[in-house]
Formats: sequence, C-alpha cells, structure tokens
Amino acid sequence: MQPSGDASVDALLGGFLAGAVAGTSLLRTIEWVDTDAAGHQHNSVIMRMVEAAEAKLFRELGAASYFAIAPRVRHEIDYRAKLYFGQAVSTAIVIEHVGTTSMGFAFKVWGHPHEMREAVLAAEGRFVTVCVPEGSEKSAPWPESIRLALHG
Repeated sequence: MQPSGDASVDALLGGFLAGAVAGTSLLRTIEWVDTDAAGHQHNSVIMRMVEAAEAKLFRELGAASYFAIAPRVRHEIDYRAKLYFGQAVSTAIVIEHVGTTSMGFAFKVWGHPHEMREAVLAAEGRFVTVCVPEGSEKSAPWPESIRLALHG
C-alpha cells in the first residue's frame, strides 16, 4: 500500500485492502483536464484512476500478461462526492474473487481534505474481467502464470 500522507485516508485504505486476494492503492491529483464545466471531476476520471490502479496491481504482481487477455465484461460505479482541481485522490482496488475464467474486483476512490473540505468517499464500485486469450473470441481458464502470481 502506498501511504497517502493523510491519516484518515490511510486508515480507510488499510481497512479496504485487508483480507483481499490481492490489492493496491494509487495516489493521484485531480488535474484541470480531469474537470468538467461544473468545476468538479468528469465521471470518466474515476474509471481512468481505477484502471491505473489495476495496472499498478498487475505490475506489482509480475503478471503483465494479464493486460492483453482481460477485457471488462461488467462494471458499475456509484458516485458519492465531487472531486476538485488540485485535490489529492487515493484509489484502492482489490481482487475479491478469482474464478476459472473470470476475476471480480472492487474499488474505492477517496478525495483527501481539500480547501476546507474533509476527506470523502468519492466513488466505489465493482468490475469483472474475463480471460480471453489472444486470437480467441471465447473465454478460457486463466493461464497458470497469472494464477501463480495471484496465489504466490
């Protein structure tokens, strides 16, 4: 886990990551390009941060082969609070379930204290990926290399 520098968010990160098959967190800042005309984050920013945390997780696991074979087949996001330009944001992702051909994830995105605002849970959700080997149109069991990386 990457400490965020904010004790309240660090505690939330630790609690969320505990007990998962695997997980990680990522600290980012909301940039101007991430905001929309209403002055807060555009809804697509949450998924970009989640995907960046997912990429970090599989790099940390040494399972880079995952990226070419793991399309999303489902995702859901509940938006809970706004994030603003310049605000630090911690995204945590965990693998909740590894099946024969699918993997289930959960994520939470916290905004750090910013301009008189307290830390907030900005978004949370889940998504599922399925193993589809390169050149195939159908799902297949996860390769042994990925299973080993997850279960070490």
